[in-house]
Amino acid sequence: MTAETIADRKAEVWARLQTVTDPELDEPVTDLEFVTRADVDAENRVHIEFRLPTYWCAANFSFLMADDMRMAVKELPWVSAVNVTLGEHMYADKINAGLAQGLSFQETFGVEADGDLDDLRRTFLVKAFQRRQAALLAYLIAAGYPAAALVELTLGQLTAVKFDEAGGKLLARYLERRPVVAGVAETLAFIDADGDPLQTETLPTYVRALRRVDVNAEFNSALCRGLLHARFDTATPLTPRRAGQSAELPKVSA
Repeated sequence: MTAETIADRKAEVWARLQTVTDPELDEPVTDLEFVTRADVDAENRVHIEFRLPTYWCAANFSFLMADDMRMAVKELPWVSAVNVTLGEHMYADKINAGLAQGLSFQETFGVEADGDLDDLRRTFLVKAFQRRQAALLAYLIAAGYPAAALVELTLGQLTAVKFDEAGGKLLARYLERRPVVAGVAETLAFIDADGDPLQTETLPTYVRALRRVDVNAEFNSALCRGLLHARFDTATPLTPRRAGQSAELPKVSA
């Protein structure tokens, strides 16, 4: 395999990892700087290393992200195997052993497993849908769309709206998560997490409530970035800062 081919395939791997999000923050693990290594060897095996902001991050969250990385990269047709390794974590040995053997979260942790990973994944996908929907609705309301029109808007009408760049990004992100709660035959552009239509009278309250959740998530995102940079020398993968070496946390506005 040529160096050019390896470089192209590494780029494909990073593109797939870009689709994997932190389940709580709904941001790509690559943007959050969790992934520190993604290499391809001569046998088309992919080797991924990642780290998390805290040593005690929940085992199910940690395993979920690792499993999502593995599944995303395995979709590439040329990949023969995917090895994912978590570093600097209290459950790293157990998680890495389970990943290496292709075990599920329940198989890896046995009686210690807290809940089903698929249920957890769906819970956070629904939350991501709500956050993305609220952001798009807030954008449309600010652009002058009345509540009565928004609750009746069809998916076809929504995709026909002429958005600017910012609005186009919000639309794309919303459409990416909409299938989590909407069936293929669903025609209304906006429905709630239970698949029910939104109501004109309660739409402003509905959007405000979801936007407050989004503000909390943005705070947590800034905090995670701060913790990651405080804990690690991010220029050197998986290397904790030396004892006594400090890093200034970013200022976060409420």
